Amino acid sequence: MNRTIRHAILLAFAGAISASPALAQKKETADKSGTLATVNGKIVPKSRSDILAAGQMRQGIPDSPELRKQIGEELVRREILSQEAVKKALDKKPEVQVQLDLARQDVLVGAYLNEYARTHPVTEAAIKTEYEVVKAKLGDKEYKARHVLVEKEDEAKAIIDSLKKGAKFEDVAKQSKDPGSKDRGGELGWANRASFTKPFADAMVQLAAGKYTETPIMSEHGWHVIQLDETRDLKLPSIDEAKGQISQQLQRRMVQQHVEELRAKAKVQ
Repeated sequence: MNRTIRHAILLAFAGAISASPALAQKKETADKSGTLATVNGKIVPKSRSDILAAGQMRQGIPDSPELRKQIGEELVRREILSQEAVKKALDKKPEVQVQLDLARQDVLVGAYLNEYARTHPVTEAAIKTEYEVVKAKLGDKEYKARHVLVEKEDEAKAIIDSLKKGAKFEDVAKQSKDPGSKDRGGELGWANRASFTKPFADAMVQLAAGKYTETPIMSEHGWHVIQLDETRDLKLPSIDEAKGQISQQLQRRMVQQHVEELRAKAKVQ
């Protein structure tokens, strides 16, 4: 079996096979068309294969006879091992019963959240509103800046004095407490204003290219001396290009809010 595909199938079991006890209850009434295999007289329902195949297709793996064969073999192998576990009464162990309960709960939680998402679709209006909010937050420019980060205001003032006396920013940046930029002359690369803390961004966007802040800027990270090297127009994806990602983010936010509301209403003692 292809190891990559088999690994994906094994991962899928964490969410799908947990539902197998409910499926197994129907073994006496399953007809031939609903049977994947019979292992030691016990039916393995084809519906298990269908669930796993659907999960693989959602991840971009096309349905095929090979995939079905691999899933079928894994299900048979699982059934054999499960039967052996039952023979040894492992299913009666308290810790195993707890794990089975948790697995069943995982399936129910997933089913509930999927149903909630299905019945509460993200609207086009919500996508458009979110797009405009993000667009305003990011602005219309990108900035190539560098900085020196120190712990005390007096240290930042001393660095500014050095710059006024002709020191190169790349040299004074070696004093920075920022390990990610100190060895690159303080350079931070291209980024939009939303990528920086607000005090940093507010000061940076006021600078002309080639200029530095002549007063220290404080953020939660410490004291900054900032120099702006260049600016360029920010090219944002169109709303059509961003629609899928925005929809997913809004859906996750909606589900999270719903869970928090349920938690607030629940009587927990």
